[in-house]
Amino acid sequence: MRCALYLVLPGLLIASLPVPASSGTFDQALNLYYQTDYAKALAVLVQLPSSSRVQALLGQCYFLEGDYQKATQALETAAAAEPNNSIVQTWLGRTYGRRAETGFALAAPALAAKARDAFERAVKLDPTNSEGINDLFEYYLDAPALLGGGIEKARGLIPQISKNDPAEGQFAAARIDEQLKNFVSAEEHLRQAIAAAPQQPGRVIDLAQFLARRGRFTESDQVFNQAAKLEPDAPRLMFARAETWIKAKRNFPQARALLDRYLQANLTPDDPTRAEARKLLKKLDTR
Repeated sequence: MRCALYLVLPGLLIASLPVPASSGTFDQALNLYYQTDYAKALAVLVQLPSSSRVQALLGQCYFLEGDYQKATQALETAAAAEPNNSIVQTWLGRTYGRRAETGFALAAPALAAKARDAFERAVKLDPTNSEGINDLFEYYLDAPALLGGGIEKARGLIPQISKNDPAEGQFAAARIDEQLKNFVSAEEHLRQAIAAAPQQPGRVIDLAQFLARRGRFTESDQVFNQAAKLEPDAPRLMFARAETWIKAKRNFPQARALLDRYLQANLTPDDPTRAEARKLLKKLDTR
């Protein structure tokens, strides 16, 4: 999930910035959310009177804890209270999508269709909602035509993505080219993304991961080193590098060391969860 996480409050969209815990019990939960202590945030939230903002944050915390059924229930309640809220629809689409990926196969098509509908609704409600547009792009790119997906549908979103974020538009174009095995063009788009946003380590990480997928490991390591120069000891870099090495079946001891450091790092909701890091460690344990 390539996303910056957001919290919806009635009539107001608050980006992920710390809020003093002393300003109220909801703010205590919010502060715990920003610290990625989702279990403690949930313990606070379930004691509060229900409201759209409480249900929205409940849904996000349940999602990030991997309880997609409860996340769906909370976000559906938030969406019913605020049917025109694009961010709630984005998160609702994510929960349906994750349930389609992880649940019973017979239920997957209906859940995938709900995910698509929620993402499309999110984009219709707010064409500037970059996260909703990106999620809809990923859905179109990955889902079969029978479920409303398709590469041309994904390609049709690139102008809108580029309008909001030129570098992300280049990344989207690279995703399509890589899926079509147009690897030279895909790499060029990734390099253009770096040129469009040279101070964003994530763009450099994207290129490093692509090079690793192509078996160009020496180049990949060099590009990861470039990312480290931009943001030394960044948790997302630790995770991405470890994940890339594990997928390529190389540098297992170094990957384990990075994941151990990652689990001790100060994370934000923008970073992969600690549960995801533990899953990678389990892969190392069973190799």
